[in-house]
Amino acid sequence: MIAFRHLLEAIATVLDLCLNIYMWLIIARALLSWVNPDPYNPIVRFLYNITEPVLSWLRRRVPVVFGGLDLTPLIVIVAIMFLRIFVVQTLRDYALMIG
Repeated sequence: MIAFRHLLEAIATVLDLCLNIYMWLIIARALLSWVNPDPYNPIVRFLYNITEPVLSWLRRRVPVVFGGLDLTPLIVIVAIMFLRIFVVQTLRDYALMIG
């Protein structure tokens, strides 16, 4: 049971880290949209390639544009925060219950 507990803690930690990094990538993408960056810059291309699948999927399902302002990054950030609070914390609490 101890091994399963550590496995759950490791999964929770890695998931939390991945969600945190993705949240910061979404924030960087939103900030870049304000300044008209060079589309051939490798960093800009990386940010667009890594975030566009989630943002475009959400834009197709929930067209959230308020006065010309695209609010889908905000919805994704809120969803990431929910996952970090609910899923990650539930995994950690379950791991503590097992141990």
